[in-house]
Amino acid sequence: MPSNSDRKTQHASRRHKIRAQCVDPRTRKQSSQELLDHVSVDENFLKTIVTGDETWVYGYDDETKAQSSQWVGQGSPRPKKARMSRSNLKVMLLVFFDWQGIIHNEFVPRGQTVDKEFYIAVLKRLREAVRRKRPQLWTNQSWVLYHDNAPAHSSFLVRNFLAKHETTIVPQPSYSPDFAPADFFLFPKLKSTLKGRRFDTTDEIQKKSTNQMFAIPKEAFQKVFQSWQKRWGRCVASEENYFQGDKLE
Repeated sequence: MPSNSDRKTQHASRRHKIRAQCVDPRTRKQSSQELLDHVSVDENFLKTIVTGDETWVYGYDDETKAQSSQWVGQGSPRPKKARMSRSNLKVMLLVFFDWQGIIHNEFVPRGQTVDKEFYIAVLKRLREAVRRKRPQLWTNQSWVLYHDNAPAHSSFLVRNFLAKHETTIVPQPSYSPDFAPADFFLFPKLKSTLKGRRFDTTDEIQKKSTNQMFAIPKEAFQKVFQSWQKRWGRCVASEENYFQGDKLE
């Protein structure tokens, strides 16, 4: 069984390799193959990834067709339903999670833009959350960060902050929301439970969405990280094709 020093050396080597890959843009196939290579070298690689993003959560979002459908008898007229538009009341949610579940979440103050300065403040709070909730990852310096290439996330100021604190960034190919667990799993799952329900205040939105997030079982997060790995394999096999909507998770 490797010692702590051996594990730190292994993680430092991996950080160096991943950091080197961030110098030039990766294609979807390249990124997928590199991530699969990391898994083949370290079977616990998926368990070290912390991923997250931000999204709007609305005071009212219309039901999906499946949610709003009603059974009617043969020959009965189809019931009419007034279609309501999405609410102007909304809050922006920032959330980070790993294979065990939610690590850090917060709501962006009204009027605040998620710029590079604000995002650095978020990352500081994320680091503290990792230290408290994932002590082994923190002690071994083995956790890596997977976020998208939004300007605030990829700015020099943010990259410099992460480099200063030796936080490895797992590269994400551009324009690939089907590669981000927040986009293909967490946000759709969260919002599907809120669709068709009306909230009158931002406090109500925040409370309900937080409760719904923490109600997602650990097994669901583990399953989606496994399905994420399958997406890498399918991307390599299918020559970079997109597969949004696939029932992998």
